[in-house]
Amino acid sequence: MQLRYNFRVYPTSGQREALARAFGCARVVFNDGLRARQHAREAGQPYLSDGELSKRVITQAKRTPERAWLGEVSAVVLQQAVADLNTAYRNFFASASGKRKGRSVAPPRFRSRKDNRQAIRFTANARFKILDNGRLRLPKIGDLAVRWSRRLPAAPTSVTVIRDAAGRYFASFVVQTTNEPLPPTDAEVGIDLGLTHFAVLSDGTKVVAPKFLRRAARKLRKLQQALSRKQRGSANRTKAVIKVARAHARVADTRRDWQHKLSTAIIRDNQAVYVEDLCVTGLARTRLAKAVHDAGWSQFVQMLEYKAARYGRTFVRIGRFAPTSQTCSACGRIDGPKPLSVRSWACPCGTVHDRDVNAAINVLAAGRAESLNACGAQVRPAPLPAPRREAGIHPNVARTARSVQGISIAVGRRERQSAEIRRAL
Repeated sequence: MQLRYNFRVYPTSGQREALARAFGCARVVFNDGLRARQHAREAGQPYLSDGELSKRVITQAKRTPERAWLGEVSAVVLQQAVADLNTAYRNFFASASGKRKGRSVAPPRFRSRKDNRQAIRFTANARFKILDNGRLRLPKIGDLAVRWSRRLPAAPTSVTVIRDAAGRYFASFVVQTTNEPLPPTDAEVGIDLGLTHFAVLSDGTKVVAPKFLRRAARKLRKLQQALSRKQRGSANRTKAVIKVARAHARVADTRRDWQHKLSTAIIRDNQAVYVEDLCVTGLARTRLAKAVHDAGWSQFVQMLEYKAARYGRTFVRIGRFAPTSQTCSACGRIDGPKPLSVRSWACPCGTVHDRDVNAAINVLAAGRAESLNACGAQVRPAPLPAPRREAGIHPNVARTARSVQGISIAVGRRERQSAEIRRAL
């Protein structure tokens, strides 16, 4: 399994200039490659291959006076920019042809130097190195100071240097690791995600939604108002933009840290985890959009999925159209849809349900049913031919004139065939 480890880096002023130069060169190569393929398509020429495109926008471009400064950065950074463009085109073609599942992918667009996030990637060919003193040595950039929060489990295969909107620098290492199965346990849990309670477990545990964005709304509002009063293009506006970005980054980091702790605890304590597959994109178009984005359900479910695969647990997503909130977990009766204001309801069988706990129990039951199909076993019996005694027409069944006529014709035909057989014998 490939995992990504992020660490904060602190470049010096000279190293920040070198990184800015590398960001710009990678962006120019990406845009040149995109422009070359667009021009070839408009001119009716064949699609430029990956090798031909790399030769045109990197090798040949370095020999021209307009792009001679591309030689000031590592060639691996430029090659990875072209690789990103090729990946974007392949994803677009796969989505357009229907081979790629999920939402449709748009064609690649030009990168802007005004983008809040800039990134470059170094592979093993670049010969980056982690020194004994803990610094990260990058070609034509220097030795970066890294704040190591933990050790890498193996030698990294690549590193991506990222500058976010808040002006922070990160080194993201890709490491090939082996699975680390946890001791088996008999516990299983179904999770119902919501807004009032972030997660309700099938055992009755309710995790209150922290609502990190709501808690920081007052500070964010003041920073946004201060930003709106700054003149466009001024240095003060740039400083205000960074302040707003840092406030949002603090909210995102806090939410991510909390979700990591919660997902790790759930995976550690349960052998199987079942979650409902929510359509977050559709819910984000409703009046609850701000609360939905603040919850971060997709990020949390992704954490559960990859941690379950790493630690030897079972993770199952049940269908989003399963009526988990409408079905009685005691008798199985579907009581119909209910508005969100109804938090508890009574089934005609006499059971009083908490809406979220009942949904979590139904998620657990549906997930167990889905897990039984993992080896291809059939839930429903296969169709079998009916016995002859059951295939005939029962005497008490009402018969129409046409059916009686057909039966008499069939009986007469059978009698004639029997008479012919007797004569032949």
